[in-house]
Amino acid sequence: MKTFKLLTAALLTLLVCACSNTSQTGSDASSNDAQSSHPQGQASVVDDVSDPNILQVAISSEPHSTLVAAVQAAQIEHVLVNAGPLTVFAPVNEAFDALPEGTLENLLKPENKGDLATILTRHAAPGSYDIEVLKREAQKGRKLYMATGDYLEVTIEGGNVSVGGARIVASVPASNGIIHVIEQVILP
Repeated sequence: MKTFKLLTAALLTLLVCACSNTSQTGSDASSNDAQSSHPQGQASVVDDVSDPNILQVAISSEPHSTLVAAVQAAQIEHVLVNAGPLTVFAPVNEAFDALPEGTLENLLKPENKGDLATILTRHAAPGSYDIEVLKREAQKGRKLYMATGDYLEVTIEGGNVSVGGARIVASVPASNGIIHVIEQVILP
């Protein structure tokens, strides 16, 4: 019995030491990740089996490379990978190019990360709104609630659906919601 108690105490001590060492290593890894600007949390999970989430779809879309760079600069990747559902209105590269000269470069500066995050978050709505749902919302004169707390007008003109003045040109389903491709950046 005495041997069993000693063995148990030794195992508990090893377990505590191992957990402390793992915690230290984990915190070192976290600070290294933060310094190397790699996504943290769910955004860093690589899964080749599941359907792609919104961030993965955007990353694989060359016309959205500027959007992806902005999301990474704002460090909001986690917003696009959460379980959702989420509807994202994703401006193409040309939409960012159409902003006044110097606007994007200014927003990408580290000191403007908060402003950039707000602008990008304004392109996301909690819930999954496919094009038919958006049409019904427009016909009812309803506005769409965005992740920033803003409400954007949904309109139909000539069969085209627009949100916040940005026309939807395509829609892509993702595992955690839907992406609507738009031709302009939705600004406050």
